[in-house]
Amino acid sequence: MDELNMEARARAGNKFKGGLNCAEAIVHTFNEMLNSPLNPEALKMATGFGGGLGHAGCMCGALTGSVMVLGLFKGRNAPGDSREPAYNLAHDFHDRFVQKYEVTCCRALNTHEFDSPEHLRQCLKLTGGTAKLLMEFIQEKKLIDEDFTWPAMA
Repeated sequence: MDELNMEARARAGNKFKGGLNCAEAIVHTFNEMLNSPLNPEALKMATGFGGGLGHAGCMCGALTGSVMVLGLFKGRNAPGDSREPAYNLAHDFHDRFVQKYEVTCCRALNTHEFDSPEHLRQCLKLTGGTAKLLMEFIQEKKLIDEDFTWPAMA
């Protein structure tokens, strides 16, 4: 499954290089790889998470986009449904992200001037790395059935 992890990293990185922000790149990548459960209108929801919540520099957009993807697996449909499965996944992935990158704050992860070449290079690394981390996490947590057919690798 290492090939799948690398595919997620490459797709997210290419989407970021193509102009999507970090959160959009994660959500679009996994939407594709999960055979497009989200429609184009739903994909728009990721836009404001880039730049650490719209340039606020807070929570990394790659992390928040990842939590959005995890919601596809364990999010609830009604107020009476338990939120704990989604909360547990989000918390576990947050901890995995911190273990890898030490912090979750965009401005701490990337200290370069916004949109400078150095900033974009660092965000590219973070976005691709987070996509790989998310794919590993999805597999480890067995969130996808074994008989799921992954789309063709690029």
